[in-house]
Amino acid sequence: MNDWTNLADAARLGGWVIYPLTVLAIIAFAITLDRAYAFWRFARMPGLAGIPGSAQLPGGLPQQHAFSRIGRLLGDPRAPLWRIETRVEAAAAQIERDMSRGLWLLETIVTAAPLLGLLGTIVGMMHSFKLIGGDGLVNPSGVTGGVAQALIATAIGLVIALVALFAFNFFSRRIDRLMDELESFANEALSDLRLASESAGLSS
Repeated sequence: MNDWTNLADAARLGGWVIYPLTVLAIIAFAITLDRAYAFWRFARMPGLAGIPGSAQLPGGLPQQHAFSRIGRLLGDPRAPLWRIETRVEAAAAQIERDMSRGLWLLETIVTAAPLLGLLGTIVGMMHSFKLIGGDGLVNPSGVTGGVAQALIATAIGLVIALVALFAFNFFSRRIDRLMDELESFANEALSDLRLASESAGLSS
């Protein structure tokens, strides 16, 4: 209980800049949860080992799953090969945009949170230095205590930025891995389609 009291006191001593920092922290937390759910629900690797490249996917995948969206395009027997390739490329680009939604804001928070914390520290130190009068130092303990309180804003801003940075890097790496897996799956399926088309042409 005492820890929570100290945390509340620290936030109160940080000044008005704590409020926008709190908003940034809530936004970063919400984006992290949203992207974590999106990757868990729509981008889990379904274990494609041993599955032929004929757009046959393991059952149970949601309709909006990344592999399902690509697999439906690869499984259209009426479309010519060039049309399938074009649609797969467009779908992959759309999937990358969908999975990257909100990450630009997370990247902005990485930069904005420390700057806001620094602004709060500067404002707090300006208030502390007001204790220095024209005839010298009026209240030494008040000045040093005020500087310590002002540094709280910078500390909070750095913590928020670090958490947002780790989340942004994790999701960015996860998107790269997803796109590599989709490309491998699509290339294998397109190779099977080309082989089947060439075999049909030779047999006819």
